[in-house]
Order: sequence, then structure tokens, then C-alpha cells
Amino acid sequence: MDFDGLRADIVRMLGGGRVRVNAFSFQNDMHNFRTKDDILTLLVHLGYLGYDSETEEVFIPNKEIMREFENAMSVGGWQEIMQILKASERLLADTLNGDEKSVAKGLLQAHEQSASILSYHDENSLSCAVGLAYYSARKDYRMIRELPTGRGFADLVFLPLAHTGKPAIVVELKYNKSACAAIQQIKDRHYTQALEGYVGEILLVGINYDKNAVDRNYSCVIEKIKK
Repeated sequence: MDFDGLRADIVRMLGGGRVRVNAFSFQNDMHNFRTKDDILTLLVHLGYLGYDSETEEVFIPNKEIMREFENAMSVGGWQEIMQILKASERLLADTLNGDEKSVAKGLLQAHEQSASILSYHDENSLSCAVGLAYYSARKDYRMIRELPTGRGFADLVFLPLAHTGKPAIVVELKYNKSACAAIQQIKDRHYTQALEGYVGEILLVGINYDKNAVDRNYSCVIEKIKK
């Protein structure tokens, strides 16, 4: 059930985001829910969500819990989101192969499929849609949203787990600009230097979404460097 807009918040967290919550309205009642915050707070108490007391935000804490949400969606009528998750394996493979056109097409499909839940032209929903589109990458990577770099924040960084042998991925999103501008920002602000302790191949992925285009174009540029 999409109680009080709960579905959009769950989708944002699946995309790697966080959701602000008022945890103080919860009355320790597992049967009567007055607001969405009551449900999210109960999920914190049950161990299904993490809670950051400084920012007052909730998030999905690990891959095991994320899988529980995925299982719940598979039987709960969340068809659009399940389609995105199933397509994410292909998107990651296209990214690693440097197939820019296929990556742009895959991101557009993910964004369109999530549009019924998220505000389509909102910049935060763009980031969330991209995080969802790369959902399967979290099997082999640690995903970091807005990684501090000293000269700004990299939108999405995928650090490979030690056993995978895969390259790191730095993703920069642009809105009504160009994918080349996204790549240039990664370079100008030295985002790759923030990958402390990582040595090896890095894929720079610049993504632009043009909301003014008739067909709502995505464009993508992928470059390979070594650190």
C-alpha cells in the first residue's frame, strides 16, 4: 500500500538515498499508524532501516536488508521497480564495456519506469533513478552517493569489493547540460583523488538528462583512466 506517499520513499532508499523522518511521533504502537513517519520509525525499531540521529534520516543499512525489500516488492505489485532491478545487470555490463548508447537507453528506460512513483523532472529523482538502474552493481561494489572530494561531491561512486577485480566507477550527473561537461567536472575537480587506497582502472561516466528534449534524451560519455 502507498500509505501517505510511503512507496516513493522506499524507492528513493533503494536508489541509495535517504529519507528525512520525524521519529518522535511514534507511540510504540504496531497496529495504528497515523503517518508515514510512524511506519518508517517502526521499521527502524524492527531493524529494517538504519537511522542517522544527526540528520534525522532513515536508510537501508545493508545488502541483506535490501534483498528483503526486493522480496517484498516482488510479491507486492511493484512491477515498474522490479523491471528496473532486473535490467540493472545489463546496464552494468554495458557500462563496463563502454557502450555509451546502450547505457543512455537503459537509463532512460529506468527513469520512465520509475516516473509513476517519483517526480519525473526533479533532480533528486534523477539521481534516485540512476541509483536504481545500477542496483545490481551493489553485489560487487560499495555504492557511495555524494562522495566528498575536497572540491565538491561526486554524485555516485562505485568502489569494487576486494575480490571482484572490477574497475571503480565515478558517475557525474548533469541536468540540461551535456555528458561531456559531466566528464570535465570529474577531471577539473579531481574526484578520482578521493578514492583513497584504491589503485587500478577507473571508469569516468558522464550522464546528462535533457528534460527539454521531445524524447527526454539521456546522453552518456564513458572514459577509462588508471590511478
